[in-house]
Amino acid sequence: MHVLVVEDDPKTAAFIRQSLVDAGFAVEMAHDGETALKLLSATPFDLAVMDVMLPGRDGLSVIQELRARGNRLPVLLLSARGEVNEKVDGLEAGADDYLPKPFALEELIARVRALVRRGRETRELIVRVADLALDTTTRVASRGARKIELTNREFRLLEYLMRSAGQVCTRMMILEQVWEYGFDPGTNVVDVYIRKLRDKIDVQGKTKLLHSVRGVGYIIKEPK
Repeated sequence: MHVLVVEDDPKTAAFIRQSLVDAGFAVEMAHDGETALKLLSATPFDLAVMDVMLPGRDGLSVIQELRARGNRLPVLLLSARGEVNEKVDGLEAGADDYLPKPFALEELIARVRALVRRGRETRELIVRVADLALDTTTRVASRGARKIELTNREFRLLEYLMRSAGQVCTRMMILEQVWEYGFDPGTNVVDVYIRKLRDKIDVQGKTKLLHSVRGVGYIIKEPK
């Protein structure tokens, strides 16, 4: 699972990051609200852990902006202010959970895992991008009326790309999310599977949906 931690205090940020990494999460960091918004707009995350008090744009306004854009990413809000009205403000801004500081790292990990599970349970069973559809229960894709049989790895790769539609997925992100364990960054396994998917979904006579971003990775997006 890919988590963004938004925390401006270096010591707290380091503790949270290490705890999440030790628990098996892939973690990226941001230290202010504007940077967090840019990352969340460009990168598919499974969850954000966000402090309320941030330089520039605060955590509440970041969450409000995400929700205004239709982004339903689960967000765990952290704050040194634990009064009831502060918690209410955070939840009404769109946060999914609220954890006052100081907190036990074990509780943080438990809450993160609970939000990730909840996010999985509420995901759509059928994912669509243009005329490409993926049924996550039968693991069968279709492009228009044509059925597309997928291997297990092809299915996981296509689901990840489609749930991240419109966002560039780097090779390392794909390795972490689809293969879920460390790989030599120089391996071409992602490129091999992308070619297999492209042969199946971007057939002659159909608008191309799966695109390469030179030197970065891949993206599935709606045709303009």
